[in-house]
Amino acid sequence: MEKDLKEYITPPIMLILVLLAISLIFIFPVLNMIILGAILAYGIRPIAFKIQSKLKFSSVSILLAMIIVLIPLILLVGYISLVISGFLADFLISNPNLDVNHALSQFSTYLPQNPFFDESSIVPSIQSAGKYVLNYLVGKLGSFANITVDLFILICSVYYFVRDGDNCYNFIKSFVPQNYNDFFERTVESVEDVLKSIFYGHFLTSVIIGIFGAIGYSLLGYPYGIFLGVMTGILQLIPIFGPWPIYWALAIIDVLNGNYPRVIMVLLFGFFLSLIDMYIRPAISSHHADIHPLILLIGFLSGPLVYGIVGFIIGPLILGITYAILDSFRKELKEPK
Repeated sequence: MEKDLKEYITPPIMLILVLLAISLIFIFPVLNMIILGAILAYGIRPIAFKIQSKLKFSSVSILLAMIIVLIPLILLVGYISLVISGFLADFLISNPNLDVNHALSQFSTYLPQNPFFDESSIVPSIQSAGKYVLNYLVGKLGSFANITVDLFILICSVYYFVRDGDNCYNFIKSFVPQNYNDFFERTVESVEDVLKSIFYGHFLTSVIIGIFGAIGYSLLGYPYGIFLGVMTGILQLIPIFGPWPIYWALAIIDVLNGNYPRVIMVLLFGFFLSLIDMYIRPAISSHHADIHPLILLIGFLSGPLVYGIVGFIIGPLILGITYAILDSFRKELKEPK
């Protein structure tokens, strides 16, 4: 045993392990962005290759593919911002006698610091406003710098994983012993199945639920029906929420307005959305990866606690990949030698 260890633990191996440990310390703060970049690159690669077949320029094709993927997200954020601003404008127009200063001063009583407000109106003090803004900017400067670095690393990771993904795969595979090639390839296939399960089983489910929500809320006569459907789809991505905050909020508003028939209808429709989610998600996910829903659910819930908002993707991915590797290894042990 001791002899075997000496054969494996050689000075070059020790040097590599030390350098890998030091490198991991350096990249750990941005490891979530690198992993997320690899995940996004997996979805962008087919688009980039299809564009490249027409343009013949890989760099331009990758950048165009990244822009194409970002366009729906930009349009979604723009639409949400437009609807919210329109709603606030309509509210102010329909309430011309609203005393904004009084409302702000009342709201300020719930804030821990309110340099702009006194007991009845806004204090026109440029000095206090300047101090408040300066303190806020100084406090947020570090966070802004971190966000900027994270976004830069994410964009670079996506670009280079799309461009050099095959080289990265071949580089890793070159370290795998010949007798473990089958296990390595099965593991890679399992990882792809997990990615497809997350993309199709969860994001596609959210899109479907959002479309159903937009149609249903519009037919029930709610204003901003499409906006409500969009918010329903976004909340559907968060397992602990789902569509219920939207339809329960609408039901409470209808109760306050005395519209009791629509209360029953919107609650029935909301329960319908929750039920079809229980059918659609497993039906789509099961076509790509045979992973117990509890594993992905734990990943969705615990991922944000470790990696922040990107943990909604990284959490279930890591747990799903871990399960896939263990299952692949289990099958490897059962195979006759």
